Amino acid sequence: MTKIGEIQISGKVALSPMAGISDSPYRKITRRFGSAFAYTEFVSTEQILLGNQKSIDMFRFEEMERPIFFQIFGSDLNTVVEASKRIAPLKPDVIDLNMGCSVSKVSHHGSGAGLLRNLKLAGQMIEGMKKAVNLPITAKIRLGWDADSLNYKESVHILQESGVSAISVHGRTKAMAYTGKADWNAIGDIKSFAKVPIFGNGDVTSFQEAQDKIRTYGVDLVLIGRKAIGNPWIFSEREKQDLPFSEIRKVVIEHLLGILDFYPSEDDYGLILFRKHFSKYMDGISFPSELKSELLQTKSLTTFLKLFSDYEPDQNRTIIETVEYSENMNCETYLAHR
Repeated sequence: MTKIGEIQISGKVALSPMAGISDSPYRKITRRFGSAFAYTEFVSTEQILLGNQKSIDMFRFEEMERPIFFQIFGSDLNTVVEASKRIAPLKPDVIDLNMGCSVSKVSHHGSGAGLLRNLKLAGQMIEGMKKAVNLPITAKIRLGWDADSLNYKESVHILQESGVSAISVHGRTKAMAYTGKADWNAIGDIKSFAKVPIFGNGDVTSFQEAQDKIRTYGVDLVLIGRKAIGNPWIFSEREKQDLPFSEIRKVVIEHLLGILDFYPSEDDYGLILFRKHFSKYMDGISFPSELKSELLQTKSLTTFLKLFSDYEPDQNRTIIETVEYSENMNCETYLAHR
């Protein structure tokens, strides 16, 4: 059991926040399969204060998603604090400050990982939000800007002194983005001196590996990002490739219909949004590439549902595809579509 302020978190593995991925339709599915809590996608504090409804709608959630963490980003102290006040009435359990987004359009303007170069400001943001809203405030950080500026110890100390209730740590630098390997030794080092709960993040590929990270490095909880896309079963200790296709199909259709309901549109917007999820659902299982391509190209919901529902797997097929996840989904998807 992990306690964030007065919020009790019973699980040990959760879905990492990802722009374009961790919206309410997918959060609901991952929570049902065992994700310990839910992060929203990150939302611009500037857009919150401008009253941008599309941005504010990204905070929509259902009760079954709780505990729900609203994640925000920004580079101006007053804007961040005022935005936290603006969203508090939406009743999140926690507000999380993004200090980890590596994309240049965010970090080079002082937001996201850019705050790792201005820790005084980051501390002021945490302190300001803490005073402004009666909610726990957390932060998600990286190890530093680059290999020559690994300032995670200073980051943690300043955030703790400012009143942060928990810290999530991605074991890479801003310069690494999503390349190379996450440094779990550094995450373990942080846990060894931290006074608040630490969530570790980076390169975790299974529930069992998450449990191993907890045992080895002592973190309070592990976040799974890329390997959870199209694989909510990762939170329930089940291997997707061992599941009957009928079960996978049921979840895929549930997810698609959830997206269509969450993003109502008179055109094919929802189906297009779902394509990135569908591609990942089919990774690692026997599924004909020709049909996959057709399903990814159709703009007709009726056609998609008929083709997908009618398909019955050939037990003799051994097609296993692994498509590498694009790092662009984490931050740049937000900038392109919001």
